[in-house]
Amino acid sequence: MNLTRIDLRGRRDADLSTELPRAELDVAVAVEQVRSVVEGVRDRGADAVREATKRFDGVDLVDLRVPAAALQQALDELDPAVRAALEEAIRRHRLLSSAQLRPDETVTIVDGATVTERWQPVGRVGLYVPGGRIAYPSSVVMNAVPALVAGVGSLAIASPPKEEFRGLPNPFVLATCALLGIDEVYAVGGAQAIAMFAYGVEGVAPVDVITGPGNVYVAAAKRLVQGRCGIDAEAGPTEIAVLADDTADPAYVAADLISQAEHDPLAAALLVTDSVELADAVDVELGKQVPVTKHRERIEAALTGQSGIVLVEDLEHGLLVCDVWAAEHLEVMTANARDVAMRVRNAGAVFIGPWTPVSLGDYVAGSNHVLPTGGTARFAAGLSAQSFLKRMSFVEYTRDALVEAAPCVTALGGAEDLLAHVEAVQVRVRGEVR
Repeated sequence: MNLTRIDLRGRRDADLSTELPRAELDVAVAVEQVRSVVEGVRDRGADAVREATKRFDGVDLVDLRVPAAALQQALDELDPAVRAALEEAIRRHRLLSSAQLRPDETVTIVDGATVTERWQPVGRVGLYVPGGRIAYPSSVVMNAVPALVAGVGSLAIASPPKEEFRGLPNPFVLATCALLGIDEVYAVGGAQAIAMFAYGVEGVAPVDVITGPGNVYVAAAKRLVQGRCGIDAEAGPTEIAVLADDTADPAYVAADLISQAEHDPLAAALLVTDSVELADAVDVELGKQVPVTKHRERIEAALTGQSGIVLVEDLEHGLLVCDVWAAEHLEVMTANARDVAMRVRNAGAVFIGPWTPVSLGDYVAGSNHVLPTGGTARFAAGLSAQSFLKRMSFVEYTRDALVEAAPCVTALGGAEDLLAHVEAVQVRVRGEVR
Protein backbone atom coordinates (compact mmCIF):
# COMPACT_ATOMS: atom_id res chain seq x y z
CA MET A 1 0.00 0.00 0.00
CA ASN A 2 1.11 3.57 -0.58
CA LEU A 3 0.88 6.17 2.17
CA THR A 4 -0.10 9.71 1.30
CA ARG A 5 2.98 11.73 0.40
CA ILE A 6 3.54 15.25 1.62
CA ASP A 7 6.47 16.79 -0.21
CA LEU A 8 7.95 19.66 1.78
CA ARG A 9 11.24 19.82 -0.11
CA GLY A 10 11.89 23.44 -1.04
CA ARG A 11 9.02 24.50 1.19
CA ARG A 12 10.59 25.23 4.55
CA ASP A 13 8.14 28.08 5.02
CA ALA A 14 5.08 25.82 4.56
CA ASP A 15 2.34 26.07 7.18
CA LEU A 16 2.94 22.75 8.92
CA SER A 17 -0.17 23.11 11.07
CA THR A 18 -2.26 22.52 7.96
CA GLU A 19 0.11 20.32 5.97
CA LEU A 20 0.61 17.54 8.53
CA PRO A 21 -2.19 15.02 9.11
CA ARG A 22 -3.75 14.26 12.49
CA ALA A 23 -7.09 12.78 13.50
CA GLU A 24 -9.76 15.29 14.38
CA LEU A 25 -11.00 14.78 17.92
CA ASP A 26 -13.75 17.20 18.90
CA VAL A 27 -13.79 16.99 22.67
CA ALA A 28 -16.09 20.04 22.86
CA VAL A 29 -18.85 18.14 21.06
CA ALA A 30 -18.32 15.10 23.27
CA VAL A 31 -18.56 17.33 26.36
CA GLU A 32 -22.17 18.10 25.56
CA GLN A 33 -22.85 14.41 24.94
CA VAL A 34 -21.54 13.34 28.34
CA ARG A 35 -22.59 16.34 30.40
CA SER A 36 -25.85 14.73 31.50
CA VAL A 37 -24.01 11.57 32.55
CA VAL A 38 -21.47 13.48 34.63
CA GLU A 39 -24.08 15.72 36.21
CA GLY A 40 -26.30 12.71 36.88
CA VAL A 41 -23.54 11.01 38.84
CA ARG A 42 -22.82 14.24 40.67
CA ASP A 43 -26.45 14.65 41.66
CA ARG A 44 -27.69 11.07 42.11
CA GLY A 45 -24.59 9.07 42.92
CA ALA A 46 -24.33 5.31 42.47
CA ASP A 47 -27.80 4.96 40.95
CA ALA A 48 -26.73 7.17 38.05
CA VAL A 49 -23.53 5.14 37.66
CA ARG A 50 -25.57 1.93 37.40
CA GLU A 51 -27.99 3.47 34.90
CA ALA A 52 -25.14 4.68 32.66
CA THR A 53 -23.42 1.32 32.89
CA LYS A 54 -26.57 -0.48 31.81
CA ARG A 55 -27.07 1.98 28.97
CA PHE A 56 -23.51 2.02 27.59
CA ASP A 57 -22.06 -1.35 28.62
CA GLY A 58 -25.18 -3.50 28.78
CA VAL A 59 -24.35 -4.66 32.30
CA ASP A 60 -26.65 -4.52 35.33
CA LEU A 61 -24.40 -3.73 38.29
CA VAL A 62 -25.42 -4.65 41.80
CA ASP A 63 -22.11 -3.77 43.43
CA LEU A 64 -19.81 -1.29 41.73
CA ARG A 65 -16.77 -2.78 43.43
CA VAL A 66 -15.10 -5.92 42.12
CA PRO A 67 -15.05 -8.63 44.82
CA ALA A 68 -11.66 -9.48 46.28
CA ALA A 69 -12.24 -13.12 45.33
CA ALA A 70 -12.58 -12.16 41.65
CA LEU A 71 -9.25 -10.31 41.77
CA GLN A 72 -7.51 -13.30 43.33
CA GLN A 73 -9.12 -15.73 40.91
CA ALA A 74 -7.94 -13.64 37.95
CA LEU A 75 -4.41 -13.70 39.32
CA ASP A 76 -4.52 -17.43 40.02
CA GLU A 77 -5.65 -18.13 36.45
CA LEU A 78 -3.13 -15.78 34.82
CA ASP A 79 -0.79 -17.43 32.33
CA PRO A 80 2.61 -17.81 34.04
CA ALA A 81 4.41 -16.24 31.10
CA VAL A 82 2.13 -13.19 31.20
CA ARG A 83 2.57 -12.93 34.97
CA ALA A 84 6.35 -13.06 34.64
CA ALA A 85 6.25 -10.36 31.94
CA LEU A 86 4.05 -8.13 34.11
CA GLU A 87 6.33 -8.60 37.10
CA GLU A 88 9.32 -7.58 34.98
CA ALA A 89 7.43 -4.57 33.62
CA ILE A 90 6.59 -3.55 37.18
CA ARG A 91 10.21 -3.96 38.28
CA ARG A 92 11.56 -1.87 35.42
CA HIS A 93 8.97 0.83 35.82
CA ARG A 94 9.62 1.09 39.56
CA LEU A 95 13.27 1.80 38.79
CA LEU A 96 12.53 4.82 36.60
CA SER A 97 9.66 6.06 38.79
CA SER A 98 11.92 5.98 41.84
CA ALA A 99 14.47 8.11 40.01
CA GLN A 100 11.76 10.75 39.42
CA LEU A 101 11.32 11.44 43.13
CA ARG A 102 12.90 14.60 44.47
CA PRO A 103 14.37 15.17 47.94
CA ASP A 104 13.58 18.20 50.07
CA GLU A 105 15.66 21.18 48.97
CA THR A 106 16.33 24.02 51.40
CA VAL A 107 17.57 27.26 49.85
CA THR A 108 19.05 30.06 51.92
CA ILE A 109 17.70 33.29 50.47
CA VAL A 110 19.69 35.55 52.83
CA ASP A 111 21.06 34.96 56.30
CA GLY A 112 18.18 33.85 58.49
CA ALA A 113 15.78 33.26 55.60
CA THR A 114 15.13 29.85 54.07
CA VAL A 115 12.64 28.28 51.71
CA THR A 116 12.31 24.53 51.74
CA GLU A 117 10.76 22.89 48.70
CA ARG A 118 8.99 19.63 49.54
CA TRP A 119 7.11 17.31 47.19
CA GLN A 120 4.08 15.78 48.90
CA PRO A 121 1.97 12.98 47.40
CA VAL A 122 -1.70 13.63 46.83
CA GLY A 123 -3.94 11.72 49.18
CA ARG A 124 -6.05 9.68 46.79
CA VAL A 125 -6.05 8.95 43.05
CA GLY A 126 -8.46 7.34 40.62
CA LEU A 127 -6.82 5.39 37.82
CA TYR A 128 -8.82 4.70 34.68
CA VAL A 129 -8.05 1.66 32.52
CA PRO A 130 -9.89 1.50 29.18
CA GLY A 131 -11.62 -1.65 28.01
CA GLY A 132 -12.62 -1.09 24.41
CA ARG A 133 -11.09 -3.02 21.51
CA ILE A 134 -8.10 -4.18 23.55
CA ALA A 135 -7.38 -5.18 27.15
CA TYR A 136 -4.74 -2.96 28.74
CA PRO A 137 -3.09 -4.61 31.75
CA SER A 138 -0.02 -2.57 30.80
CA SER A 139 -2.00 0.60 31.54
CA VAL A 140 -2.57 -0.63 35.08
CA VAL A 141 1.20 -0.86 35.50
CA MET A 142 1.87 2.52 33.89
CA ASN A 143 -0.69 4.35 36.05
CA ALA A 144 -0.37 2.52 39.35
CA VAL A 145 3.39 2.07 39.72
CA PRO A 146 4.32 5.79 39.65
CA ALA A 147 1.46 6.55 42.06
CA LEU A 148 2.63 3.85 44.45
CA VAL A 149 6.26 5.00 44.20
CA ALA A 150 5.16 8.59 44.84
CA GLY A 151 3.62 7.46 48.12
CA VAL A 152 -0.05 7.92 47.34
CA GLY A 153 -1.93 6.33 50.22
CA SER A 154 -5.22 5.50 48.50
CA LEU A 155 -5.54 4.14 44.95
CA ALA A 156 -8.72 3.10 43.17
CA ILE A 157 -9.00 1.67 39.66
CA ALA A 158 -12.01 1.69 37.35
CA SER A 159 -12.39 -0.30 34.15
CA PRO A 160 -15.49 -1.10 32.08
CA PRO A 161 -17.44 -4.28 32.81
CA LYS A 162 -18.11 -6.78 30.03
CA GLU A 163 -20.94 -9.28 29.72
CA GLU A 164 -18.44 -11.84 28.43
CA PHE A 165 -16.57 -11.58 31.75
CA ARG A 166 -19.69 -12.01 33.91
CA GLY A 167 -20.15 -8.29 34.34
CA LEU A 168 -16.56 -7.68 35.46
CA PRO A 169 -13.62 -5.91 33.78
CA ASN A 170 -11.14 -7.85 31.67
CA PRO A 171 -9.46 -10.55 33.81
CA PHE A 172 -6.00 -9.43 32.65
CA VAL A 173 -6.74 -6.04 34.20
CA LEU A 174 -8.02 -7.62 37.41
CA ALA A 175 -5.00 -9.90 37.67
CA THR A 176 -2.62 -6.97 37.29
CA CYS A 177 -4.43 -5.07 40.03
CA ALA A 178 -4.06 -8.09 42.31
CA LEU A 179 -0.39 -8.43 41.39
CA LEU A 180 0.17 -4.82 42.50
CA GLY A 181 -1.81 -5.29 45.71
CA ILE A 182 -4.60 -2.95 44.64
CA ASP A 183 -7.94 -4.22 45.92
CA GLU A 184 -10.16 -1.18 45.34
CA VAL A 185 -11.32 -1.88 41.81
CA TYR A 186 -14.62 -0.83 40.23
CA ALA A 187 -16.47 -2.35 37.29
CA VAL A 188 -17.28 1.07 35.87
CA GLY A 189 -16.18 2.63 32.61
CA GLY A 190 -16.58 5.72 30.49
CA ALA A 191 -17.72 9.16 31.61
CA GLN A 192 -19.55 7.66 34.59
CA ALA A 193 -16.28 6.32 36.01
CA ILE A 194 -14.62 9.73 35.74
CA ALA A 195 -17.59 11.39 37.43
CA MET A 196 -17.65 8.71 40.14
CA PHE A 197 -14.02 9.42 40.97
CA ALA A 198 -14.43 13.20 40.85
CA TYR A 199 -17.56 13.56 42.98
CA GLY A 200 -17.63 10.33 44.94
CA VAL A 201 -20.71 8.16 45.30
CA GLU A 202 -22.01 5.84 48.00
CA GLY A 203 -19.11 3.61 48.97
CA VAL A 204 -16.58 5.42 46.75
CA ALA A 205 -14.68 8.38 48.17
CA PRO A 206 -13.78 11.22 45.80
CA VAL A 207 -10.20 11.44 44.56
CA ASP A 208 -7.67 14.24 44.25
CA VAL A 209 -6.28 13.25 40.83
CA ILE A 210 -7.62 11.17 37.93
CA THR A 211 -5.23 9.62 35.41
CA GLY A 212 -5.39 7.11 32.59
CA PRO A 213 -6.16 6.97 28.87
CA GLY A 214 -9.59 6.53 27.33
CA ASN A 215 -11.81 7.44 24.41
CA VAL A 216 -13.15 10.88 23.54
CA TYR A 217 -15.98 10.54 26.08
CA VAL A 218 -13.50 9.87 28.86
CA ALA A 219 -11.51 12.91 27.71
CA ALA A 220 -14.68 15.00 27.69
CA ALA A 221 -15.62 13.89 31.19
CA LYS A 222 -12.14 14.80 32.41
CA ARG A 223 -12.61 18.27 30.96
CA LEU A 224 -15.88 18.65 32.86
CA VAL A 225 -14.47 17.63 36.25
CA GLN A 226 -11.11 19.40 35.98
CA GLY A 227 -10.95 21.85 38.83
CA ARG A 228 -13.00 19.58 41.04
CA CYS A 229 -9.90 17.36 40.95
CA GLY A 230 -6.70 17.19 38.95
CA ILE A 231 -6.37 15.25 35.70
CA ASP A 232 -3.38 14.02 33.74
CA ALA A 233 -4.54 15.01 30.25
CA GLU A 234 -7.33 14.78 27.71
CA ALA A 235 -5.82 11.86 25.82
CA GLY A 236 -6.49 11.47 22.12
CA PRO A 237 -5.76 8.68 19.64
CA THR A 238 -2.24 7.27 19.67
CA GLU A 239 0.36 8.49 17.20
CA ILE A 240 3.87 7.75 16.01
CA ALA A 241 6.40 9.68 13.98
CA VAL A 242 9.53 8.08 12.57
CA LEU A 243 12.42 10.34 11.60
CA ALA A 244 14.60 8.25 9.30
CA ASP A 245 17.30 8.55 6.66
CA ASP A 246 18.64 6.11 4.08
CA THR A 247 20.34 4.02 6.78
CA ALA A 248 17.00 2.90 8.21
CA ASP A 249 15.64 -0.60 7.56
CA PRO A 250 12.31 -0.18 5.71
CA ALA A 251 10.94 -3.39 7.25
CA TYR A 252 11.49 -2.00 10.74
CA VAL A 253 9.93 1.36 9.84
CA ALA A 254 6.86 -0.29 8.31
CA ALA A 255 6.43 -2.63 11.28
CA ASP A 256 6.53 0.28 13.71
CA LEU A 257 4.01 2.36 11.76
CA ILE A 258 1.70 -0.67 11.71
CA SER A 259 2.17 -1.31 15.43
CA GLN A 260 0.63 2.02 16.39
CA ALA A 261 -2.03 1.92 13.68
CA GLU A 262 -3.14 -1.35 15.31
CA HIS A 263 -4.52 0.58 18.30
CA ASP A 264 -7.24 2.59 16.63
CA PRO A 265 -8.62 3.59 13.19
CA LEU A 266 -7.94 7.16 14.32
CA ALA A 267 -4.27 6.49 15.10
CA ALA A 268 -1.77 8.59 13.17
CA ALA A 269 1.50 7.30 11.72
CA LEU A 270 4.01 9.63 10.08
CA LEU A 271 7.31 8.85 8.38
CA VAL A 272 9.55 11.91 8.04
CA THR A 273 12.50 11.29 5.74
CA ASP A 274 14.91 12.91 3.32
CA SER A 275 15.20 9.67 1.33
CA VAL A 276 12.77 8.99 -1.49
CA GLU A 277 14.30 5.52 -1.77
CA LEU A 278 13.39 4.76 1.86
CA ALA A 279 9.88 6.11 1.34
CA ASP A 280 9.39 3.82 -1.67
CA ALA A 281 10.77 0.82 0.20
CA VAL A 282 8.49 1.45 3.21
CA ASP A 283 5.46 1.50 0.91
CA VAL A 284 6.56 -1.88 -0.46
CA GLU A 285 6.99 -3.26 3.05
CA LEU A 286 3.57 -2.02 4.11
CA GLY A 287 2.13 -3.83 1.12
CA LYS A 288 3.70 -7.02 2.42
CA GLN A 289 3.06 -6.65 6.14
CA VAL A 290 -0.41 -5.10 6.41
CA PRO A 291 -2.33 -7.91 4.66
CA VAL A 292 -1.05 -10.52 7.14
CA THR A 293 -1.78 -8.58 10.33
CA LYS A 294 -4.62 -9.64 12.63
CA HIS A 295 -6.25 -6.21 12.83
CA ARG A 296 -5.91 -5.35 9.16
CA GLU A 297 -9.15 -3.37 8.91
CA ARG A 298 -8.37 -0.77 11.55
CA ILE A 299 -4.70 -0.61 10.50
CA GLU A 300 -5.68 0.20 6.93
CA ALA A 301 -8.17 2.80 8.17
CA ALA A 302 -5.46 4.53 10.18
CA LEU A 303 -2.77 4.35 7.50
CA THR A 304 -5.03 5.59 4.71
CA GLY A 305 -6.58 8.24 6.94
CA GLN A 306 -4.51 10.57 9.09
CA SER A 307 -1.09 9.11 8.21
CA GLY A 308 1.54 9.74 5.57
CA ILE A 309 5.13 10.12 4.45
CA VAL A 310 6.66 13.58 4.72
CA LEU A 311 9.59 14.23 2.38
CA VAL A 312 12.02 16.82 3.74
CA GLU A 313 15.21 18.39 2.41
CA ASP A 314 17.51 17.07 5.16
CA LEU A 315 17.48 15.94 8.78
CA GLU A 316 17.55 19.54 10.01
CA HIS A 317 14.30 20.10 8.14
CA GLY A 318 13.00 16.78 9.46
CA LEU A 319 13.65 17.82 13.07
CA LEU A 320 11.68 20.99 12.47
CA VAL A 321 8.74 18.98 11.13
CA CYS A 322 8.88 16.56 14.07
CA ASP A 323 8.99 19.38 16.61
CA VAL A 324 5.95 21.04 15.06
CA TRP A 325 3.98 17.78 14.93
CA ALA A 326 5.08 16.98 18.51
CA ALA A 327 4.32 13.27 18.36
CA GLU A 328 3.27 11.15 21.28
CA HIS A 329 5.96 8.65 20.19
CA LEU A 330 8.94 9.62 18.05
CA GLU A 331 11.43 7.10 16.68
CA VAL A 332 14.78 8.28 15.37
CA MET A 333 16.36 5.83 12.92
CA THR A 334 19.23 7.70 11.34
CA ALA A 335 22.99 7.65 11.26
CA ASN A 336 24.22 8.96 14.62
CA ALA A 337 20.70 8.43 15.94
CA ARG A 338 21.44 9.43 19.53
CA ASP A 339 22.99 12.75 18.51
CA VAL A 340 19.99 13.50 16.31
CA ALA A 341 17.50 12.42 18.98
CA MET A 342 19.02 14.67 21.61
CA ARG A 343 18.12 17.65 19.45
CA VAL A 344 14.40 16.85 19.58
CA ARG A 345 12.45 19.44 21.57
CA ASN A 346 8.85 18.20 21.35
CA ALA A 347 7.76 14.57 21.80
CA GLY A 348 6.11 12.49 24.48
CA ALA A 349 8.90 9.91 24.36
CA VAL A 350 11.80 9.43 21.94
CA PHE A 351 12.97 5.96 20.86
CA ILE A 352 16.53 5.89 19.57
CA GLY A 353 18.00 3.61 16.94
CA PRO A 354 16.89 0.41 15.19
CA TRP A 355 16.63 -1.70 18.36
CA THR A 356 14.20 0.53 20.28
CA PRO A 357 10.69 0.20 18.80
CA VAL A 358 7.75 2.03 20.35
CA SER A 359 6.16 -1.29 21.30
CA LEU A 360 9.03 -1.78 23.76
CA GLY A 361 7.92 1.45 25.44
CA ASP A 362 4.35 0.17 25.64
CA TYR A 363 5.45 -2.64 27.93
CA VAL A 364 8.92 -3.02 29.41
CA ALA A 365 11.24 -0.17 28.36
CA GLY A 366 10.85 1.34 31.82
CA SER A 367 9.39 4.59 30.49
CA ASN A 368 5.71 5.42 30.85
CA HIS A 369 3.35 4.87 27.94
CA VAL A 370 0.78 7.42 29.16
CA LEU A 371 2.00 10.28 26.98
CA PRO A 372 0.74 13.59 25.57
CA THR A 373 -1.13 13.31 22.27
CA GLY A 374 -2.51 15.65 19.64
CA GLY A 375 0.54 17.91 19.61
CA THR A 376 0.31 18.67 23.34
CA ALA A 377 3.88 17.41 23.77
CA ARG A 378 4.77 21.01 22.90
CA PHE A 379 3.88 21.89 26.51
CA ALA A 380 3.05 18.67 28.36
CA ALA A 381 4.93 15.61 29.56
CA GLY A 382 4.06 11.98 30.10
CA LEU A 383 2.80 10.45 33.32
CA SER A 384 5.41 10.01 36.04
CA ALA A 385 5.78 9.83 39.79
CA GLN A 386 5.74 13.64 39.77
CA SER A 387 2.20 13.55 38.35
CA PHE A 388 1.11 12.42 41.81
CA LEU A 389 3.22 14.88 43.79
CA LYS A 390 2.52 18.49 44.59
CA ARG A 391 5.22 20.96 45.48
CA MET A 392 4.90 22.87 48.72
CA SER A 393 7.10 25.74 49.91
CA PHE A 394 7.99 26.00 53.59
CA VAL A 395 9.15 29.57 54.29
CA GLU A 396 10.98 30.49 57.48
CA TYR A 397 12.48 33.91 58.36
CA THR A 398 14.17 35.17 61.52
CA ARG A 399 13.29 38.60 62.88
CA ASP A 400 16.53 40.07 61.50
CA ALA A 401 15.79 38.66 58.03
CA LEU A 402 12.28 40.12 58.16
CA VAL A 403 13.66 43.52 59.14
CA GLU A 404 16.00 43.39 56.16
CA ALA A 405 13.14 42.53 53.75
CA ALA A 406 10.67 45.04 55.20
CA PRO A 407 11.60 48.01 52.96
CA CYS A 408 10.92 45.90 49.88
CA VAL A 409 7.52 44.91 51.20
CA THR A 410 6.77 48.54 52.05
CA ALA A 411 7.72 49.69 48.54
CA LEU A 412 5.91 46.95 46.64
CA GLY A 413 2.86 46.86 48.89
CA GLY A 414 2.57 50.63 48.58
CA ALA A 415 2.87 50.47 44.80
CA GLU A 416 0.01 47.97 44.71
CA ASP A 417 -2.02 49.98 47.26
CA LEU A 418 -2.16 46.99 49.60
CA LEU A 419 -1.28 48.81 52.78
CA ALA A 420 -2.48 46.04 55.09
CA HIS A 421 0.25 43.89 53.54
CA VAL A 422 2.76 46.50 54.58
CA GLU A 423 1.33 46.78 58.09
CA ALA A 424 1.48 42.98 58.61
CA VAL A 425 5.28 43.35 58.36
CA GLN A 426 5.59 46.70 60.11
CA VAL A 427 3.71 45.53 63.20
CA ARG A 428 6.48 42.97 63.72
CA VAL A 429 9.44 45.24 63.22
CA ARG A 430 8.12 48.58 64.44
CA GLY A 431 10.95 50.90 65.30
CA GLU A 432 13.53 48.83 63.39
CA VAL A 433 12.82 50.02 59.86
CA ARG A 434 14.60 53.23 58.79
